[in-house]
Amino acid sequence: MKKIEFKQLSKEQLKEKYNDLRKDLMRLNTQRATKTVPENPGNIKNLRRNIARILTLIKQKNSTEVKNNKK
Repeated sequence: MKKIEFKQLSKEQLKEKYNDLRKDLMRLNTQRATKTVPENPGNIKNLRRNIARILTLIKQKNSTEVKNNKK
């Protein structure tokens, strides 16, 4: 997914997507650790980047909520 698609999701949807991506990454890392070749080895890099994007967006949404509550 692209950054624009992630921005359109709510915080709850981002958390669900985060959990799904973490499970996929864990599965691929397990395959790599057991010397089983994953279907797409480049997918590990993409999963890690998407996880970082999601965590960044969650933090940004939390900070905007805090700022709005202070006003």
